[in-house]
Amino acid sequence: MKVDWNSKYTTISTYTIITFIICVLIVALVLRFSQVASFLSSCISAASPIVWGCVIAYLLNPIMQFCEKWLKKLIEKKKPYPRLCRGLATAAAIIVGLAVIAALIAVLVPQVIESILNIFNNIPSYMSNIQSFVSGVNSRLSEYPDVVAWINTTMEQLQDTLTDTINNILPKLGEWAVKLRDGAIGLIGGLKDFLIGFIIAVYLLIDKEKFITGTKKLTIAVFPKSASREILSLSRRINRSMSGFISGKIVDSIIIGMICFICMTVMQMDYSVLISTIIGVTNVIPFFGPFIGAIPSTFLLLISTPSQCIPFIIMILVLQQFDGNILGPYILGDSTGLPSFWTVFAILFGGSMFGFAGMLLGVPVFAVIYAVVKEIIENLLIKKGLPVDDSYYAPVPPEERHRIIKINLDFFKKKKGGNKNDSK
Repeated sequence: MKVDWNSKYTTISTYTIITFIICVLIVALVLRFSQVASFLSSCISAASPIVWGCVIAYLLNPIMQFCEKWLKKLIEKKKPYPRLCRGLATAAAIIVGLAVIAALIAVLVPQVIESILNIFNNIPSYMSNIQSFVSGVNSRLSEYPDVVAWINTTMEQLQDTLTDTINNILPKLGEWAVKLRDGAIGLIGGLKDFLIGFIIAVYLLIDKEKFITGTKKLTIAVFPKSASREILSLSRRINRSMSGFISGKIVDSIIIGMICFICMTVMQMDYSVLISTIIGVTNVIPFFGPFIGAIPSTFLLLISTPSQCIPFIIMILVLQQFDGNILGPYILGDSTGLPSFWTVFAILFGGSMFGFAGMLLGVPVFAVIYAVVKEIIENLLIKKGLPVDDSYYAPVPPEERHRIIKINLDFFKKKKGGNKNDSK
Protein backbone atom coordinates (compact mmCIF):
# COMPACT_ATOMS: atom_id res chain seq x y z
CA MET A 1 0.00 0.00 0.00
CA LYS A 2 1.45 3.30 -1.10
CA VAL A 3 1.23 6.10 1.47
CA ASP A 4 0.07 9.45 0.11
CA TRP A 5 2.50 11.80 1.89
CA ASN A 6 0.93 14.79 0.19
CA SER A 7 -2.39 14.15 1.81
CA LYS A 8 -3.51 16.76 4.32
CA TYR A 9 -4.36 14.29 7.12
CA THR A 10 -1.20 12.24 6.59
CA THR A 11 0.89 15.38 7.00
CA ILE A 12 -1.00 16.37 10.15
CA SER A 13 -0.58 12.86 11.60
CA THR A 14 3.15 12.85 10.84
CA TYR A 15 3.72 16.21 12.54
CA THR A 16 1.63 15.07 15.51
CA ILE A 17 3.75 11.92 15.96
CA ILE A 18 6.98 13.91 15.66
CA THR A 19 5.75 16.45 18.21
CA PHE A 20 4.72 13.65 20.60
CA ILE A 21 8.13 12.00 20.32
CA ILE A 22 9.89 15.30 21.00
CA CYS A 23 7.69 15.91 24.08
CA VAL A 24 8.43 12.40 25.40
CA LEU A 25 12.16 12.98 24.94
CA ILE A 26 11.99 16.31 26.77
CA VAL A 27 10.06 14.75 29.68
CA ALA A 28 12.54 11.87 29.85
CA LEU A 29 15.42 14.37 29.83
CA VAL A 30 13.89 16.35 32.71
CA LEU A 31 12.98 13.33 34.84
CA ARG A 32 16.20 11.41 34.17
CA PHE A 33 18.60 14.30 33.88
CA SER A 34 21.33 12.73 36.04
CA GLN A 35 21.29 9.50 34.03
CA VAL A 36 21.32 11.43 30.77
CA ALA A 37 24.19 13.62 31.98
CA SER A 38 26.13 10.52 33.06
CA PHE A 39 25.52 8.93 29.68
CA LEU A 40 26.67 12.06 27.83
CA SER A 41 29.75 12.26 30.06
CA SER A 42 30.59 8.65 29.21
CA CYS A 43 30.13 9.37 25.51
CA ILE A 44 32.41 12.41 25.72
CA SER A 45 35.02 10.43 27.65
CA ALA A 46 34.89 7.65 25.06
CA ALA A 47 35.23 10.17 22.23
CA SER A 48 38.14 12.01 23.91
CA PRO A 49 40.88 10.29 21.83
CA ILE A 50 39.01 11.20 18.63
CA VAL A 51 38.71 14.82 19.77
CA TRP A 52 42.43 14.91 20.57
CA GLY A 53 43.15 13.39 17.16
CA CYS A 54 41.11 16.07 15.39
CA VAL A 55 42.82 18.86 17.35
CA ILE A 56 46.30 17.47 16.72
CA ALA A 57 45.58 16.93 13.02
CA TYR A 58 44.24 20.47 12.73
CA LEU A 59 47.37 21.95 14.35
CA LEU A 60 49.79 19.80 12.33
CA ASN A 61 48.00 20.28 9.01
CA PRO A 62 49.96 23.47 8.04
CA ILE A 63 53.26 21.67 8.71
CA MET A 64 52.11 18.69 6.62
CA GLN A 65 51.04 20.97 3.74
CA PHE A 66 54.42 22.75 3.76
CA CYS A 67 56.35 19.46 3.78
CA GLU A 68 54.14 17.95 1.08
CA LYS A 69 54.64 20.96 -1.19
CA TRP A 70 58.41 20.76 -0.73
CA LEU A 71 58.48 16.97 -1.30
CA LYS A 72 56.47 17.25 -4.52
CA LYS A 73 59.07 19.63 -5.93
CA LEU A 74 61.84 17.25 -4.85
CA ILE A 75 60.35 13.85 -5.82
CA GLU A 76 57.75 14.41 -8.52
CA LYS A 77 60.03 15.48 -11.35
CA LYS A 78 58.93 12.91 -13.94
CA LYS A 79 56.11 10.95 -12.33
CA PRO A 80 53.66 11.91 -9.55
CA TYR A 81 53.80 10.01 -6.25
CA PRO A 82 50.91 11.51 -4.24
CA ARG A 83 50.64 8.73 -1.64
CA LEU A 84 54.40 8.71 -1.02
CA CYS A 85 54.57 12.49 -0.63
CA ARG A 86 51.53 12.51 1.66
CA GLY A 87 52.93 9.70 3.84
CA LEU A 88 56.35 11.33 4.18
CA ALA A 89 54.81 14.74 4.87
CA THR A 90 52.51 13.27 7.55
CA ALA A 91 55.44 11.47 9.19
CA ALA A 92 57.46 14.69 9.15
CA ALA A 93 54.59 16.66 10.72
CA ILE A 94 54.14 14.05 13.48
CA ILE A 95 57.89 14.01 14.16
CA VAL A 96 57.97 17.83 14.36
CA GLY A 97 55.01 17.82 16.77
CA LEU A 98 56.55 15.18 19.02
CA ALA A 99 59.94 16.91 18.87
CA VAL A 100 58.43 20.22 19.96
CA ILE A 101 56.62 18.55 22.87
CA ALA A 102 59.76 16.63 23.89
CA ALA A 103 61.90 19.77 23.71
CA LEU A 104 59.42 21.74 25.83
CA ILE A 105 59.31 18.97 28.42
CA ALA A 106 63.11 18.54 28.47
CA VAL A 107 63.81 22.26 28.78
CA LEU A 108 60.91 23.61 30.81
CA VAL A 109 59.88 20.86 33.23
CA PRO A 110 63.25 20.55 35.09
CA GLN A 111 63.53 24.34 35.35
CA VAL A 112 59.96 24.73 36.53
CA ILE A 113 60.33 21.95 39.11
CA GLU A 114 63.59 23.49 40.34
CA SER A 115 61.93 26.89 40.64
CA ILE A 116 59.01 25.46 42.59
CA LEU A 117 61.34 23.54 44.93
CA ASN A 118 63.34 26.72 45.51
CA ILE A 119 60.15 28.55 46.40
CA PHE A 120 59.25 25.95 49.05
CA ASN A 121 62.83 25.74 50.37
CA ASN A 122 63.08 29.52 50.68
CA ILE A 123 59.74 30.05 52.44
CA PRO A 124 61.49 30.86 55.78
CA SER A 125 63.63 33.51 54.10
CA TYR A 126 60.54 34.90 52.35
CA MET A 127 58.78 35.16 55.71
CA SER A 128 61.78 36.91 57.21
CA ASN A 129 61.79 39.34 54.26
CA ILE A 130 58.13 40.09 54.90
CA GLN A 131 58.77 40.54 58.64
CA SER A 132 61.73 42.85 57.99
CA PHE A 133 59.58 44.80 55.55
CA VAL A 134 56.83 45.14 58.16
CA SER A 135 59.32 46.11 60.88
CA GLY A 136 60.82 48.70 58.54
CA VAL A 137 57.37 50.12 57.91
CA ASN A 138 56.70 50.17 61.66
CA SER A 139 59.95 52.00 62.33
CA ARG A 140 59.08 54.61 59.72
CA LEU A 141 55.58 54.94 61.16
CA SER A 142 56.74 55.19 64.77
CA GLU A 143 55.64 58.79 64.81
CA TYR A 144 52.09 57.64 64.09
CA PRO A 145 51.15 55.27 66.94
CA ASP A 146 47.54 54.92 65.78
CA VAL A 147 48.64 53.60 62.40
CA VAL A 148 51.14 51.21 64.04
CA ALA A 149 48.46 49.93 66.41
CA TRP A 150 46.09 49.37 63.50
CA ILE A 151 48.79 47.46 61.56
CA ASN A 152 49.61 45.28 64.58
CA THR A 153 45.94 44.54 65.18
CA THR A 154 45.45 43.67 61.52
CA MET A 155 48.49 41.35 61.54
CA GLU A 156 47.23 39.61 64.69
CA GLN A 157 43.82 39.13 63.08
CA LEU A 158 45.50 37.84 59.95
CA GLN A 159 47.56 35.41 62.00
CA ASP A 160 44.47 34.16 63.83
CA THR A 161 42.65 33.76 60.53
CA LEU A 162 45.58 31.86 59.07
CA THR A 163 45.70 29.58 62.12
CA ASP A 164 41.98 28.86 61.88
CA THR A 165 42.34 28.16 58.17
CA ILE A 166 45.15 25.68 58.78
CA ASN A 167 43.11 23.96 61.52
CA ASN A 168 40.21 23.65 59.10
CA ILE A 169 42.43 22.36 56.31
CA LEU A 170 44.12 19.58 58.30
CA PRO A 171 41.01 17.36 58.62
CA LYS A 172 40.47 17.63 54.85
CA LEU A 173 43.92 16.38 53.90
CA GLY A 174 42.59 12.83 53.53
CA GLU A 175 39.90 13.97 51.12
CA TRP A 176 42.43 15.98 49.16
CA ALA A 177 44.74 12.95 48.98
CA VAL A 178 41.90 10.95 47.43
CA LYS A 179 41.20 13.77 44.97
CA LEU A 180 44.90 13.99 44.18
CA ARG A 181 44.95 10.26 43.46
CA ASP A 182 41.91 10.58 41.23
CA GLY A 183 43.53 13.54 39.51
CA ALA A 184 46.70 11.53 38.89
CA ILE A 185 44.62 8.72 37.43
CA GLY A 186 42.77 11.23 35.27
CA LEU A 187 46.11 12.70 34.13
CA ILE A 188 47.34 9.26 33.12
CA GLY A 189 44.08 8.67 31.26
CA GLY A 190 44.45 12.04 29.55
CA LEU A 191 48.00 11.17 28.46
CA LYS A 192 46.71 7.87 27.08
CA ASP A 193 44.01 9.69 25.10
CA PHE A 194 46.60 12.20 23.90
CA LEU A 195 48.91 9.45 22.60
CA ILE A 196 46.01 7.65 20.92
CA GLY A 197 45.05 11.02 19.44
CA PHE A 198 48.41 11.14 17.64
CA ILE A 199 47.63 7.79 16.01
CA ILE A 200 44.18 9.03 14.96
CA ALA A 201 45.77 12.23 13.65
CA VAL A 202 47.95 10.16 11.30
CA TYR A 203 44.86 8.63 9.65
CA LEU A 204 43.12 12.02 9.49
CA LEU A 205 46.09 13.70 7.84
CA ILE A 206 46.74 10.92 5.31
CA ASP A 207 43.11 10.74 4.15
CA LYS A 208 42.22 14.39 4.75
CA GLU A 209 40.56 14.87 1.37
CA LYS A 210 38.38 11.77 1.83
CA PHE A 211 37.03 13.00 5.17
CA ILE A 212 36.37 16.49 3.78
CA THR A 213 34.65 15.06 0.70
CA GLY A 214 32.49 12.71 2.77
CA THR A 215 31.44 15.49 5.13
CA LYS A 216 30.59 17.75 2.19
CA LYS A 217 28.53 15.02 0.49
CA LEU A 218 26.65 14.30 3.73
CA THR A 219 25.86 18.00 4.23
CA ILE A 220 24.57 18.43 0.67
CA ALA A 221 22.52 15.21 0.87
CA VAL A 222 20.86 15.93 4.23
CA PHE A 223 20.17 19.67 4.04
CA PRO A 224 18.38 21.71 1.36
CA LYS A 225 20.54 23.24 -1.36
CA SER A 226 20.52 26.79 0.02
CA ALA A 227 21.10 25.63 3.59
CA SER A 228 23.96 23.33 2.59
CA ARG A 229 25.59 26.18 0.67
CA GLU A 230 25.41 28.41 3.75
CA ILE A 231 26.76 25.64 6.02
CA LEU A 232 29.75 25.01 3.76
CA SER A 233 30.43 28.74 3.45
CA LEU A 234 30.26 29.11 7.24
CA SER A 235 32.62 26.12 7.67
CA ARG A 236 35.20 27.69 5.36
CA ARG A 237 34.91 30.96 7.25
CA ILE A 238 35.38 29.22 10.60
CA ASN A 239 38.42 27.36 9.26
CA ARG A 240 40.05 30.57 8.02
CA SER A 241 39.34 32.41 11.26
CA MET A 242 40.45 29.56 13.53
CA SER A 243 43.61 28.56 11.66
CA GLY A 244 44.84 32.11 11.20
CA PHE A 245 44.12 33.17 14.77
CA ILE A 246 45.40 30.07 16.59
CA SER A 247 48.61 29.62 14.60
CA GLY A 248 49.38 33.35 14.72
CA LYS A 249 48.66 33.59 18.45
CA ILE A 250 50.86 30.58 19.23
CA VAL A 251 53.78 32.07 17.29
CA ASP A 252 53.20 35.46 18.94
CA SER A 253 53.15 33.91 22.43
CA ILE A 254 56.33 31.90 21.81
CA ILE A 255 58.15 35.05 20.72
CA ILE A 256 56.86 37.01 23.74
CA GLY A 257 57.95 34.21 26.10
CA MET A 258 61.44 34.13 24.58
CA ILE A 259 61.80 37.93 24.75
CA CYS A 260 60.65 37.85 28.39
CA PHE A 261 63.25 35.17 29.20
CA ILE A 262 66.03 37.14 27.50
CA CYS A 263 65.09 40.36 29.30
CA MET A 264 64.85 38.66 32.71
CA THR A 265 68.19 36.93 32.16
CA VAL A 266 69.89 40.18 31.20
CA MET A 267 68.33 41.92 34.24
CA GLN A 268 69.37 38.93 36.45
CA MET A 269 65.88 38.34 37.81
CA ASP A 270 64.87 35.22 39.72
CA TYR A 271 62.77 32.39 38.25
CA SER A 272 63.27 33.58 34.68
CA VAL A 273 62.27 30.23 33.11
CA LEU A 274 59.18 29.75 35.26
CA ILE A 275 57.93 33.32 34.85
CA SER A 276 58.68 33.38 31.10
CA THR A 277 56.70 30.16 30.72
CA ILE A 278 53.76 31.68 32.61
CA ILE A 279 53.91 34.87 30.49
CA GLY A 280 54.12 32.91 27.23
CA VAL A 281 51.27 30.52 28.05
CA THR A 282 48.88 33.18 29.34
CA ASN A 283 49.68 35.47 26.40
CA VAL A 284 47.70 33.04 24.22
CA ILE A 285 44.56 34.48 25.84
CA PRO A 286 43.65 37.73 24.07
CA PHE A 287 43.32 41.00 26.00
CA PHE A 288 43.38 39.54 29.55
CA GLY A 289 46.32 37.17 29.04
CA PRO A 290 49.10 39.63 29.94
CA PHE A 291 47.37 40.58 33.22
CA ILE A 292 46.65 36.94 34.11
CA GLY A 293 50.32 36.07 33.69
CA ALA A 294 51.80 39.22 35.24
CA ILE A 295 49.89 39.10 38.55
CA PRO A 296 51.18 35.72 39.89
CA SER A 297 54.65 36.44 38.48
CA THR A 298 54.80 39.78 40.29
CA PHE A 299 53.64 38.15 43.53
CA LEU A 300 56.32 35.46 43.13
CA LEU A 301 59.02 38.11 42.82
CA LEU A 302 57.50 40.09 45.69
CA ILE A 303 57.94 37.26 48.18
CA SER A 304 61.40 36.30 46.87
CA THR A 305 63.11 39.55 45.91
CA PRO A 306 60.88 42.62 46.41
CA SER A 307 63.40 44.95 44.76
CA GLN A 308 62.78 43.21 41.42
CA CYS A 309 59.02 43.87 41.36
CA ILE A 310 59.05 47.41 39.97
CA PRO A 311 61.59 46.64 37.17
CA PHE A 312 59.59 43.51 36.29
CA ILE A 313 56.31 45.44 36.10
CA ILE A 314 57.92 48.09 33.88
CA MET A 315 59.41 45.37 31.65
CA ILE A 316 56.02 43.62 31.30
CA LEU A 317 54.26 46.89 30.45
CA VAL A 318 56.83 47.67 27.75
CA LEU A 319 56.70 44.10 26.45
CA GLN A 320 52.92 44.06 26.21
CA GLN A 321 52.87 47.45 24.49
CA PHE A 322 55.31 46.04 21.95
CA ASP A 323 53.12 42.95 21.53
CA GLY A 324 49.84 44.84 21.31
CA ASN A 325 50.98 47.60 18.95
CA ILE A 326 53.76 46.05 16.84
CA LEU A 327 54.26 42.29 17.04
CA GLY A 328 50.64 41.18 17.42
CA PRO A 329 49.24 43.27 14.51
CA TYR A 330 52.21 42.22 12.33
CA ILE A 331 51.62 38.48 12.91
CA LEU A 332 47.85 38.36 13.27
CA GLY A 333 46.78 41.41 11.28
CA ASP A 334 43.01 41.96 11.46
CA SER A 335 42.37 38.21 11.60
CA THR A 336 39.16 38.49 13.59
CA GLY A 337 37.62 41.81 12.54
CA LEU A 338 35.90 41.92 15.93
CA PRO A 339 35.38 45.25 17.77
CA SER A 340 37.04 45.65 21.17
CA PHE A 341 33.80 45.42 23.18
CA TRP A 342 32.80 42.12 21.57
CA THR A 343 36.34 40.81 22.01
CA VAL A 344 36.08 41.36 25.78
CA PHE A 345 32.57 39.87 25.78
CA ALA A 346 33.74 36.77 23.89
CA ILE A 347 36.65 36.21 26.29
CA LEU A 348 34.51 36.62 29.44
CA PHE A 349 31.64 34.49 28.14
CA GLY A 350 33.90 31.78 26.72
CA GLY A 351 36.00 31.65 29.88
CA SER A 352 32.96 31.37 32.16
CA MET A 353 31.48 28.56 30.03
CA PHE A 354 34.52 26.52 28.95
CA GLY A 355 37.49 27.73 31.01
CA PHE A 356 40.90 28.25 29.37
CA ALA A 357 39.79 26.73 26.04
CA GLY A 358 36.80 29.09 25.99
CA MET A 359 39.02 32.13 26.60
CA LEU A 360 41.31 31.06 23.75
CA LEU A 361 38.67 30.03 21.18
CA GLY A 362 35.94 32.47 22.20
CA VAL A 363 37.34 35.30 20.07
CA PRO A 364 37.59 33.48 16.69
CA VAL A 365 34.25 31.68 17.23
CA PHE A 366 32.45 34.89 18.14
CA ALA A 367 34.17 36.65 15.23
CA VAL A 368 32.51 34.18 12.86
CA ILE A 369 29.14 34.66 14.60
CA TYR A 370 29.58 38.45 14.40
CA ALA A 371 30.42 38.29 10.68
CA VAL A 372 27.42 36.03 9.94
CA VAL A 373 24.98 38.26 11.86
CA LYS A 374 26.41 41.34 10.15
CA GLU A 375 25.96 39.70 6.75
CA ILE A 376 22.35 38.73 7.57
CA ILE A 377 21.55 42.30 8.66
CA GLU A 378 23.09 43.76 5.51
CA ASN A 379 21.12 41.33 3.31
CA LEU A 380 17.88 42.29 5.05
CA LEU A 381 18.66 45.99 4.54
CA ILE A 382 19.40 45.40 0.85
CA LYS A 383 16.09 43.55 0.42
CA LYS A 384 14.32 46.58 1.91
CA GLY A 385 16.17 48.91 -0.44
CA LEU A 386 18.13 50.58 2.37
CA PRO A 387 21.85 51.48 2.44
CA VAL A 388 24.24 49.28 4.43
CA ASP A 389 26.88 51.92 5.17
CA ASP A 390 27.18 52.74 8.90
CA SER A 391 27.27 56.49 8.24
CA TYR A 392 23.58 56.44 7.31
CA TYR A 393 22.62 55.16 10.77
CA ALA A 394 25.28 56.72 13.00
CA PRO A 395 24.22 59.49 15.43
CA VAL A 396 25.46 62.87 14.24
CA PRO A 397 25.73 66.32 15.89
CA PRO A 398 23.12 68.93 14.93
CA GLU A 399 25.48 70.84 12.64
CA GLU A 400 26.05 67.67 10.57
CA ARG A 401 22.40 66.64 10.42
CA HIS A 402 21.54 68.60 7.24
CA ARG A 403 24.47 67.09 5.38
CA ILE A 404 23.46 63.54 6.32
CA ILE A 405 19.84 64.21 5.32
CA LYS A 406 21.06 65.46 1.93
CA ILE A 407 23.16 62.30 1.47
CA ASN A 408 20.16 60.11 2.28
CA LEU A 409 17.93 62.06 -0.13
CA ASP A 410 20.53 61.75 -2.89
CA PHE A 411 20.73 58.00 -2.26
CA PHE A 412 16.99 57.47 -2.53
CA LYS A 413 16.75 59.76 -5.59
CA LYS A 414 19.42 57.72 -7.36
CA LYS A 415 17.68 54.51 -6.31
CA LYS A 416 14.32 55.79 -7.60
CA GLY A 417 15.89 56.90 -10.88
CA GLY A 418 17.55 53.52 -11.25
CA ASN A 419 14.23 51.75 -10.72
CA LYS A 420 12.58 53.93 -13.41
CA ASN A 421 15.33 53.16 -15.87
CA ASP A 422 15.03 49.46 -15.07
CA SER A 423 11.28 49.57 -15.68
CA LYS A 424 11.83 51.20 -19.07
